Amino acid sequence: MSKKRNNPHKNFMILNGVLVIAVFIVVILFLYISFKFKRDADKTKTYTNKYEIEITNDFTHQDISIYINDSLLLDQIIPDSTLRIGINKFAEDNILMIVDKQTDIVNSFKLSSNGSKVKVKKTEGIISIIEQEYAN
Repeated sequence: MSKKRNNPHKNFMILNGVLVIAVFIVVILFLYISFKFKRDADKTKTYTNKYEIEITNDFTHQDISIYINDSLLLDQIIPDSTLRIGINKFAEDNILMIVDKQTDIVNSFKLSSNGSKVKVKKTEGIISIIEQEYAN
């Protein structure tokens, strides 16, 4: 009778094969999960609400900039007439920022999440808004 010897090299190669298969399974699982989350993140949310911004005659011949969040809407010297700007809502929460370029003072106002008509006024050097929300 011959005794069967345990071959350590054979056991080592089998263990390496099992580890390679486990690594492939982990990599495939990681790629599947990352592509699934990327596909969900690519869906952009759209809004149907609008903002109408009205700049009154109080700003005549003044150089101002108007932003919503970080998007520049207007950067010019205001003409003699009332100026109206219409914009679609593009984020969940929106902030209207008005920058007076002569003094570099920034005035910020939180806008309604339902869309609104915003009237921007300047009285004795103080910028204020009157916001009228749209009815749902």
